[in-house]
Amino acid sequence: MKIKAVDLFCGIGGLTHGLKLAGIDVVAGFDIDPSCRYAYEENNDAIFVEGDIATVSADTISECYVDEDDGDVNIIRILVGCAPCQPFSKYTMRYRKDAELIDGKKNHAKWGLVESFAEKISSILPDVISMENVPELINTDVFEFFVETLETLKYHVSYSVAFCPDYGVPQNRKRLVLLASRLGEIRLIEPEYTQEDYRTVRNVIGSQPAIKAGERYIGDDLHFSASLKDINLRRIKASSQGGTWREWDEELLLECHKKNTGKSYPSVYGRMSWDAPSPTITTQFYGYGNGRFGHPEQDRAISIREGAILQSFPPDYKLVKEGAATKIRALGTHIGNAVPVELGKAIGSSILKHLEEVDHAK
Repeated sequence: MKIKAVDLFCGIGGLTHGLKLAGIDVVAGFDIDPSCRYAYEENNDAIFVEGDIATVSADTISECYVDEDDGDVNIIRILVGCAPCQPFSKYTMRYRKDAELIDGKKNHAKWGLVESFAEKISSILPDVISMENVPELINTDVFEFFVETLETLKYHVSYSVAFCPDYGVPQNRKRLVLLASRLGEIRLIEPEYTQEDYRTVRNVIGSQPAIKAGERYIGDDLHFSASLKDINLRRIKASSQGGTWREWDEELLLECHKKNTGKSYPSVYGRMSWDAPSPTITTQFYGYGNGRFGHPEQDRAISIREGAILQSFPPDYKLVKEGAATKIRALGTHIGNAVPVELGKAIGSSILKHLEEVDHAK
């Protein structure tokens, strides 16, 4: 028996890398963004296929599982994916004007990508499926449609909201994980960490070389941080670990913070705490004012490399070809949108555990 996986919406390879660390052979990743190709292929020994999942044919995906060397070997086909999650985020569901109210719920044009995922499953009928996304997806009609589609196709389906520190991700992030199999019952493995031994900011980035705001470490092109205006440099110097802007002097406050409407948003312009998981790493984690993204003790926002490590990418994960420009916004988007590697590993371990149980039951 051989196990092969294909990763849809693969990005720079967070989920793929996690599956590989668990011991699953991921043969290909599909994504519409060609700028993900280098990082995906360089780190994962898998091919990157540029394409829109809405238009890529099911046959093109199916061909990735076929290899002349396989002969008559039985291949367990795994199909995984994380459709772009911004349409389902709390921010989008509440504020975006292009989220249309239908049947009492918010809808969005990009939700069609989840439906496209379901369509590909219906044509390919892989043995095992995993979909990872934001927890808010559970409350949408499109998720209900997705689950009903799988059940109609005779899949055993389970889903839950995973707290990422429970699986080794040093970050307070919650993600929806759906698993489905045509072979039998399947579920996410039990948490591997407890609150007493969660991986912390200190554990994973505490040994990174010290740099200043706007500086790049000569030994790692990705260990660089955004520059800070003088006022923001003064603000971060006045900030304590885990504190808020409420501890600043009046002269440092933003005008919005002085209004009643701004007083309930303390989790911006803050420092991380050394001995706790980080806040959720967003696509704009490199900006000090975009969240609690200040370094615990250095007067700067966390670096691009540190953001990747907090997403549980290995410290040597290559994101940019040597000599190529390092564009902070693009890198932030790639890293923030990625499936945390250690969560991907837990998903891979769950699939392998399931396949072992099925094989043992024969």
